Amino acid sequence: MNTLLRTVGIPGDAPHLLVMLPGMVMQAEAIFEAGFADAIAQRALPLDLLAVDVSGIGLEAADTWNALQDQILTPERARRRSVWLGGISLGGLVAMAHVAARPGVVDGLCLLAPYPGSRPSVNVIERAGGVDRWQPSAADLRDPELRLWQWLKRPPRDLPVFIGHGREDRFADRIQQVADRFPATARHTVAGGHEWSAWLPVWEQFLEAGYFSA
Repeated sequence: MNTLLRTVGIPGDAPHLLVMLPGMVMQAEAIFEAGFADAIAQRALPLDLLAVDVSGIGLEAADTWNALQDQILTPERARRRSVWLGGISLGGLVAMAHVAARPGVVDGLCLLAPYPGSRPSVNVIERAGGVDRWQPSAADLRDPELRLWQWLKRPPRDLPVFIGHGREDRFADRIQQVADRFPATARHTVAGGHEWSAWLPVWEQFLEAGYFSA
């Protein structure tokens, strides 16, 4: 089955590209309407932004994620200095899962309030006493969310990661558990909840973090 992904944004010739995955029931256009591309332009960064419309697609949609790799990430990495993968909410969870299943396919991760997984999956880890004490069983690893948490036990140290969320986010405690798997310099918080009023300021912090140069 060949899946043709719908994208928003026209990649130019900037040396860097960020491919952003929207959250659940969020259209790719919303990322541009919220001012993400404008924030890049205001800083004159050598960065292109491309949003991929994957509404309603879950972690097990192999055709879609193969298409993301084959149609976008692989060819863009062949012509640029760097390609980052990012996501908002569920898109952040999927971005991590994509990289966990395909090590080395991107140059960095930008995670804005990444959904930390459903309560049943998180409960498995909490009952074990936390991710460091959890020893996944074969049954656990049939759950795609728990396969991601297995990756989070030891995420690659050489992969640049930016992760940020609102301090009043309804998932804040569990997002922080994800953030704590990465270095302190990767973790950022702002005022706000699980909404654009927090995501845009976090995005602006990401753009000002110095990842992209001409």
